[in-house]
Amino acid sequence: MHVYTTGQWVLLFFFYCFCGWVWESCYVSLCQRQWVNRGFLHGPLLPIYGSGAIIILLATIPVAGDLRLVWLFGMLAATALEYVTGDVMERIFKVRYWDYSSQKFNLNGHICLTSSVAWGFFSILLVRFVHPPIARLLARVPALCVDPLAFLLTAAFTVDAVRSVQAALDLRDLLVRAAEENEDLRRLAKRAEIYAAFARDDLRRFREKTELETLELRQKVGEELAERRQARAERVEASLRRRTAARLEALSALSSALKTCRNHLEELPGSTPESLAERRADLEEVLRRIRVREAALQNRSSAPYHRSLRLLRAHPSATAKEFAEALESLKKLGKD
Repeated sequence: MHVYTTGQWVLLFFFYCFCGWVWESCYVSLCQRQWVNRGFLHGPLLPIYGSGAIIILLATIPVAGDLRLVWLFGMLAATALEYVTGDVMERIFKVRYWDYSSQKFNLNGHICLTSSVAWGFFSILLVRFVHPPIARLLARVPALCVDPLAFLLTAAFTVDAVRSVQAALDLRDLLVRAAEENEDLRRLAKRAEIYAAFARDDLRRFREKTELETLELRQKVGEELAERRQARAERVEASLRRRTAARLEALSALSSALKTCRNHLEELPGSTPESLAERRADLEEVLRRIRVREAALQNRSSAPYHRSLRLLRAHPSATAKEFAEALESLKKLGKD
């Protein structure tokens, strides 16, 4: 097998990135029955395929004449790349963009026996059938054009990668923030119920007001006809406004209930000046947290949501073990 220059390796990388994007986008689009612009990047490139092809070619150069060794070396190299890439991306972005957990003989869901065997046969297909005509075509590219073209493609790829990484970080931050908000709201609601336990009617009304699903449904009914006439971006904005309004209403109900409790602390039986002071201080701290949460909701930008939803539309099967509830809620946001 020919030993290529650095510029030629770069061109090969981008070529196989593009081929991988075409394959994945067509396959996932057929499965989803709608067009899916597959991939981590905005552009028509899938780096995992380009990296896989280059690693397979490098690993099989010494054994290109023996198909058994091509299968073995290619399988090992591609499987190692898939595991490392999947593990690193999940650690950094908190999202698993592919998951083999349902497959037999998988390792942490990042790789599985079926995928590894497929990589081996793909290595034979690549080395013996796909790559030779590509190599001949690459040889015809004038040497003076190779490095400038590789540089331009690398520059565009770098810009796209930076934007895509930012989108993935936005998604991670949104999942973390949503999980924290949900848990914090549950804690605040439980705290309010404890303080409001002596006022049954207030507690019943409080529970009705702080039921987020009921609030979201009520908000949604009023906007349903208008949302049907909106484009996708506008629907996302409306859904965000609805969810924000629901959470703000819930927090307002919490705040109102806690203020009522604060005004009736003296009515609690068996209270001492020390216990009253302690409970009053605790209530003030909870009310402060609610005000902080309300301010954060009111100042929230929709831009990270749009970037994150684009990424999720490209990976409809993405999972997040630590933030499963938040991820499903975000996916639902894109469908509302």
